[in-house]
Amino acid sequence: MSELKKIKIVDIEPFKNHPFIVEVDALLNELAQSIKDNGLLNPVVVRAKGSKYEMLSGHRRLKALELNGEEYVDAYVKDLTDDEAVIFMVDSNLQREKLLPSERAFAYKMKMDAMKHQGKKLDTSFPKGTKLLNGINDTKTQIYRFIRLTYLIPELLKIVDNTARFNDKHNITMGIKPAVELSYLNKDEQMLVYSTMVYDDLSPSHAQTIRIRKLSESKQLSADIVENILAEEKGNQHDKISFNRDRIEQALPYELTKRDKRYIEDYIINAIKSYRNRDK
Repeated sequence: MSELKKIKIVDIEPFKNHPFIVEVDALLNELAQSIKDNGLLNPVVVRAKGSKYEMLSGHRRLKALELNGEEYVDAYVKDLTDDEAVIFMVDSNLQREKLLPSERAFAYKMKMDAMKHQGKKLDTSFPKGTKLLNGINDTKTQIYRFIRLTYLIPELLKIVDNTARFNDKHNITMGIKPAVELSYLNKDEQMLVYSTMVYDDLSPSHAQTIRIRKLSESKQLSADIVENILAEEKGNQHDKISFNRDRIEQALPYELTKRDKRYIEDYIINAIKSYRNRDK
């Protein structure tokens, strides 16, 4: 059961350890303008906490109202236990379109801990394709993989977030799988890897982090070994020949530029072979 009330914004406290980031960016400013023009179409959700209220769902809407200088917000007040509140908060916010790996990681961990308190756990008998955790699309393996990210030092976790945020266009990148391997290192070893990555401007591959983890488990990891491993040439780092597309298209017959890329590649290769054979 929930009751709709008009509540003072100053009486609403943020959810403790809320893992979702509310950034004051262009999208939030658009939301603020939309609320200013059309009003708040979807009330936020809170729960009573003494004489105050605790925020459960609608953090971005609440921030938008604050930007607009509003004093009150329409809110549904739910009566939930601590564990129920965690689960509701996570489920509500996981529906957002764009989530950073760190947000998803800590959200999953909070919900899993709450489920354990309730005596619940992920059923290992879920058939393939079943949505887990009330609508979450990630598989059980993916969920536990994200939770492992919570064991990373903040510096490494930030690199994972930046990789996702900038679509691998950042200088130093690291995907989920390599990050999971590094999460099994102790904090000092993780800092050693991070320092090497930053100092030498190197991004670890999954295979490299597997080796680093194994060396850590056998107590053989050192600064020199980490540097040597990360400095190795990766499979996708072999020298490549690149060409200026515009210059190539200017040299091709116009009708050829409309053909499939593979056809153009064959045409160029055959032209080079023909030119080479002409000089024999």
